[in-house]
Amino acid sequence: MSQRVLVSSLVGVAVIGGIAAGGIAVASASGTTEPALQNGSARFTGTGTSTGTLTFTADVTDDSGVRSLKVLAWPARSKLDPTEAELRSAERATCESTGEGTSRCTYTVRASQEEAAELGTGTWYVSALATAEDGGTAFVPRAATFEVSR
Repeated sequence: MSQRVLVSSLVGVAVIGGIAAGGIAVASASGTTEPALQNGSARFTGTGTSTGTLTFTADVTDDSGVRSLKVLAWPARSKLDPTEAELRSAERATCESTGEGTSRCTYTVRASQEEAAELGTGTWYVSALATAEDGGTAFVPRAATFEVSR
């Protein structure tokens, strides 16, 4: 898998050590709430030259339930700055219900030694798009930050 594939599908496997943005809940005109993303964190084990695993985890809540969490990791130096629309085609995290209207969502991707060697060093970001069962969405452009080093 090339760096380009990793970038486009979740821009993949890089060192993570960031903390997600705080909860996001916006009341709509109908009085229902949009999904909220809380307790997000990202972690990469390995180095930029050995095999590694990127894991992003967040708690997602919405009164109607959680449909999905889509995740995209991208190097800051790329200036990508993904939009909500672009995240609609990103890879999904696995979400498991932890209570009424709350799910713990985890995205994991593994990189081979070759893939890890192709990753750019420096700061990377994770963007996230939570979607509720009722169709409401919450976009977090920088849900986590991490560093890739050699």
